[in-house]
Amino acid sequence: MFEVIAEPNRRSILSLLVSSQQSVGEIERQLRMPQPTVSKHLRVLRDAGFVESTVDAQRRLYRLKPEPLQEVDDWLAPFRRFWSAHLDALERHLDHMASPEEPDGTELQLALNNNPAAKAYQQAMFQQQQPAAMFTDDIQGDYERIKARGAEFTMPPTGVTGSTIAMLNDTCGNFIQLTQLARYSR
Repeated sequence: MFEVIAEPNRRSILSLLVSSQQSVGEIERQLRMPQPTVSKHLRVLRDAGFVESTVDAQRRLYRLKPEPLQEVDDWLAPFRRFWSAHLDALERHLDHMASPEEPDGTELQLALNNNPAAKAYQQAMFQQQQPAAMFTDDIQGDYERIKARGAEFTMPPTGVTGSTIAMLNDTCGNFIQLTQLARYSR
């Protein structure tokens, strides 16, 4: 199971399928991956039970099956206490973030931008709206607290298959996706 999701292209495909079902062509265009590569990874994900497909006219649509992620979720359970600390740190940064009202505030920076490769990577991830992921067990509360500090959410808490997600633009060139797995919904 872990070896299947260890492959970065497969994780990218799973990230796309979190919000909606997609055709091979849609995945290919969004990830800029050749069709044979997308098909190969979808086959591995389907065989492992992470995705399922349906036929819609001339195309095959793939959607996420969250059940196999339960094993991953169970393994991650002891690490959840660290996620809360990261969200607390994000809130502290947002308290002092540069804004029109507080131009001398600090900027939240998730990448080392003095390295040209890091800057190019960050910009490419931002253009593709690929977020850094943070997990929470109270997405609505975190959303309200972070939004009250002036953060710009590009997606409010939204239910998707197996979880609720919210997307934050940190105004420094990064997207952050807050995720609450359905198992931990309050």
